[in-house]
Amino acid sequence: MTRQECARILFDEFRSLSQSFSIYGPYKHLIEKMITHMQNGNGAPFRSMSLDSALKEQVLGDKSNKSSLLKIKEIIERGIDWDKNIFPENLMPSFGDMQKTILPKFDRSQDRFNGLGITVHDTYATHITIESLHIEKDSYRAIVHYNVQDHFGLDNQDIMKYRNLRFFRLWFVLQRYNQFGYKPFMTDMKATVEIKGRK
Repeated sequence: MTRQECARILFDEFRSLSQSFSIYGPYKHLIEKMITHMQNGNGAPFRSMSLDSALKEQVLGDKSNKSSLLKIKEIIERGIDWDKNIFPENLMPSFGDMQKTILPKFDRSQDRFNGLGITVHDTYATHITIESLHIEKDSYRAIVHYNVQDHFGLDNQDIMKYRNLRFFRLWFVLQRYNQFGYKPFMTDMKATVEIKGRK
């Protein structure tokens, strides 16, 4: 048996075992796509409109007191000078308070079964941009863009935590064993959301 044949068998089993982490919902197909991307993508970044939708859903659905979007809304509403219809430039550093928020991640209980917990889970890097802020009379409208990246790969800490599960052992061997060395990759997700409010 050649190394390529062995890898193909391991990847087929890797995909098959992934189904137990992705049981239902519109994102359940993602883990198989990402495993195939690991097999054929040679480390290239991965994009999916489904992941973009999941990110937008997560950002808009986070109603916790540590929501990044709700914090942005709070800073805007607290800072607007309604007499001049502006957000004063000297208040821009207020957005530094974002360090106290929880950035988007997929660690809810449903994410363990809908495919997002295994494909993304926590995120590696998040860049949030306020693309526009329009203030008129007694209302405002802001467009906020999220650019999020995650690393689809396992490190030593990951495998020590999940070494009892065959799925993770296969993943680790395919990625780390020097005879295979399939490259992990960055997953890129983007979402643009709108915030509206009144005086």
